[in-house]
Amino acid sequence: MYKKGYWVVRANISNSDNYSKYIDLATKIISKYDGTFLIRGGAQKEFEETGFERTVVVEFKSHKDAIECYKSEDYQLALKYVEGSATRYVSIVEGV
Repeated sequence: MYKKGYWVVRANISNSDNYSKYIDLATKIISKYDGTFLIRGGAQKEFEETGFERTVVVEFKSHKDAIECYKSEDYQLALKYVEGSATRYVSIVEGV
């Protein structure tokens, strides 16, 4: 049995038009890898440390799937829209 994998993304958006293009592409790619959005923006309150306005958590069936999706050629192309439009901190984490 595989442990689930999660993308945990913290972001500040500086160009919402370009970032929207990334979101459109990434949504389709994540779906292709059976990823499910658990958190996608929304209201948040930061404690202890602050600095990111947006949080996204995506669940994959396995840690391997989460990494393969991120490293996929399609996703790497979609990331071009992130350049200059957002500052992000991305972790891919294995579930318990």
